[in-house]
Amino acid sequence: MIESPGGPRAARRPAAGLRGLAWAVAIITAWLASLLLLLLLPAAGPGLPPALLMAAVLARAFLQTGLFIVAHDAMHGSLLPASAAWNDRIGRLALGLYAWLPWDSCRRNHRRHHRAPASRHDPDHHDGRHRGALAWYLNFMASYLRPVQMTALLGTWLVSLLLLAPHTSQPLERLLLFWTLPLLISSLQLFVIGTYLPHRGAAIGGGAGSGDRHRAVSLAWPGVLSFLACFHFGYHWEHHENPQLPWYRLPEGRRLLTVRPGPGSCLALAEISR
Repeated sequence: MIESPGGPRAARRPAAGLRGLAWAVAIITAWLASLLLLLLLPAAGPGLPPALLMAAVLARAFLQTGLFIVAHDAMHGSLLPASAAWNDRIGRLALGLYAWLPWDSCRRNHRRHHRAPASRHDPDHHDGRHRGALAWYLNFMASYLRPVQMTALLGTWLVSLLLLAPHTSQPLERLLLFWTLPLLISSLQLFVIGTYLPHRGAAIGGGAGSGDRHRAVSLAWPGVLSFLACFHFGYHWEHHENPQLPWYRLPEGRRLLTVRPGPGSCLALAEISR
């Protein structure tokens, strides 16, 4: 069904954009606030009880992944559809906070991934030789890490360490626990749940994989686990079917395809992304 520019579909766009913006602000604010608190508060150092320490590290990893998910939605223009300029600015900020990743090249690579998933033209897929999980992960990371980006990241950590030293105990341990380790965990989350598990069944160079053009499968995890694991990034076939669907609407898209499989459900999936 085609609606006029002023119809109900257009009326939904501002609300959808505001919801995405609210999530982005919440994730970025929580990431910054938790980092400062854990680095500076006297009671929040490595001396925390083991259970609390693990919870703090995992919470930081979750928020770290959230930064990338915000940027990922921005790459598809679904973070703030009403303003392409601010959509890109927020995406660029989120990627910078994540690990000083360059916005333009990351967006370009991600578009290549969607155009030819699990093929020799897909920068995120293995190269035919590095098929194992660890080899694929290392190859995957090497494709994104660049000397300039790594210099900026290491420089940020060094400056932060120098600023922390006069004001808190165990500054190096805090930085490694609450900044470096969560970044490592997050990179593993994004790779395993967003690349390896969904696309590992596809053969390099044009194999069938899941049996359709996306060469992807979804992880059949319940909603809460899917959210905590990687902001629903495991609902990967649904994401490839409609890349403009923001992360928080992927469960809705998955329900549509599960309850009403077929062409009609794909049309409905397209509708809810507008």
